[in-house]
Amino acid sequence: MYQRILVPVDDSDTSRQALLETMRFCCEQRGKTRLIHVIDLAQFTWGGAEFVDVGELQGSLRDNGRKVLDSASELMRSHGVDVESALIEIWGGQIASAINEDARNWPADIIVMGSHGWTGLEHLLLGSVAEGVLRHTPVPVLLFPIQRS
Repeated sequence: MYQRILVPVDDSDTSRQALLETMRFCCEQRGKTRLIHVIDLAQFTWGGAEFVDVGELQGSLRDNGRKVLDSASELMRSHGVDVESALIEIWGGQIASAINEDARNWPADIIVMGSHGWTGLEHLLLGSVAEGVLRHTPVPVLLFPIQRS
């Protein structure tokens, strides 16, 4: 039985789907859930920074990340899930690595997350956080694909 469930969240349909599935899972398992949102603060420091206020952009990333976590946490709590959350900041690293590191450090029994299911050129250009997590995960991963109509 999984007692410590790690759920990386963002503001996407796939993340919402993973949250909904996690709620179903948590109701059966009665474990502790940790929501994380990873932001890359270095993305605005590479080129073009002379035209923008980097500190303001980074602050905006933090604010948006907290809003994503607050919204997801409220949804989980409204369904009786025991939840904590954390905003994780990286500097130019890979989001998947940050998720796996948090899974080790917390420590998680399982990671539950959504996957866009991109293939071909989209996958090449956009990559896949879920794929990166799967390659180096310290724990089992439960992936939920986006429900497309």
